[in-house]
Amino acid sequence: MSVSKSFSVHCLWQDQDLPGALNAQQSAWVKAHNFAGKKGELVALPGKDGEVSAYLFGMGPKEQADPFVTGLAAASLPEGEYALEGDFNDPTLAAAGFRLGAYDFDRFRKTPKTVKLASLKGADEDEVDLLVEAATLARDLTNRPANDLGPETYEKEIRDFAKQHGAKVTSIVGDDLLDQNFPLIHAVGRAAHEAPRLLDFTWGDESDPKVTLVGKGVVFDTGGLDIKPPQSMLLMRKDMGGSANILGLAHAIMKANLKVRLRVLIPVVENSISANAFRPGDILDSRNGMTVEIGNTDAEGRLVLADALSLADEEKPDMIIDMATLTGAARVAVGADLGALYSTDDKLAQELVAQGKASADPLWQMPLWDEYDDMLKSNIADVNHISNGPLAGSITAALFLRRFVKNAKSWTHMDIMAWAPLARPGRPVGATEQGQRAAYRVLKARYGKK
Repeated sequence: MSVSKSFSVHCLWQDQDLPGALNAQQSAWVKAHNFAGKKGELVALPGKDGEVSAYLFGMGPKEQADPFVTGLAAASLPEGEYALEGDFNDPTLAAAGFRLGAYDFDRFRKTPKTVKLASLKGADEDEVDLLVEAATLARDLTNRPANDLGPETYEKEIRDFAKQHGAKVTSIVGDDLLDQNFPLIHAVGRAAHEAPRLLDFTWGDESDPKVTLVGKGVVFDTGGLDIKPPQSMLLMRKDMGGSANILGLAHAIMKANLKVRLRVLIPVVENSISANAFRPGDILDSRNGMTVEIGNTDAEGRLVLADALSLADEEKPDMIIDMATLTGAARVAVGADLGALYSTDDKLAQELVAQGKASADPLWQMPLWDEYDDMLKSNIADVNHISNGPLAGSITAALFLRRFVKNAKSWTHMDIMAWAPLARPGRPVGATEQGQRAAYRVLKARYGKK
């Protein structure tokens, strides 16, 4: 859609002096509207003809700066093209925040809203494009309902994505999962109309540090035989949000040409209900030989991740990062804004938290508390995949996953929501990126470009 209107947006910190370019009429207009630069304030400035000539936008106190605060302006402005002017702590993030604040998922609507960024002085335009593309990829995939993004369609999307980046991609589908020893992925997805599968693609030089990304790709989760109540099932199209964010992170890594050998593993399933659905109380084999007692079929994500993590671990990579919309317990602990972060590498975890805070992608480190490992005991199998009580659900899920990582130099798990239930700066209501910007910035700092 073409955009005909073009305006300047003067972005001011709270109580900052008004731009000198304002005339007396505009200054009086701003004063009449009590504009003080508070976070999210937006005032249209009248021109000589009475039409809007520009805007003032408040960014709040500079000492409490949100890197994506400009996203609030994009969400409030009418259709048009805008040049942002002001004193930004990080112009690149300010530009990315504005563009992501204008995000509009219009796949199923014919009335998109177009708000474009014309310019922001000092922003690295290539980096802005990379960050926006990574986040948009995650949002677009996660917003799609399961009837539009089933396992077969998702495989095609992943294949097309990998090929666009020159990555080598393979898949293991249906009963071939049993033949090639991925019994947990098969068990979770076998009741669905479309077969379960594992997508695997690699990119980069074999001699470079091995970074492996694993994403939970449950395109829809009924809960299985432990069926969810209707309200809990309503947003289960987002249960593949971990894998969507992994794909966004992979896009950033490959577009930036980081010096890594990248591998991406995405188990893609639908947790459905049929005569052959796996049951509570079943004992299932896993890829690494451990037997798993099923405590609840609605805790399926950790099962598909277990087999994928085992595969990732076999080549002893330098780093494994997985992302998953794994537990409601994480949301109880840290809410929707924060991703719950677990890691066997405290230094890496601290870097991720710091980069997340700096890039409007907040994470909160949670403990891999060994004392809770006994909560996963089973009397008839090597492990139960859920804990024996209502406490520490996100921690025990992470402890379960840790059992499948033995050889990697470091392993990091992000238990994310991948959804914004309330609008935030740069994040409209709906599917959102979590963890990918923080991880990309850490990887970029560690490995740099080729």
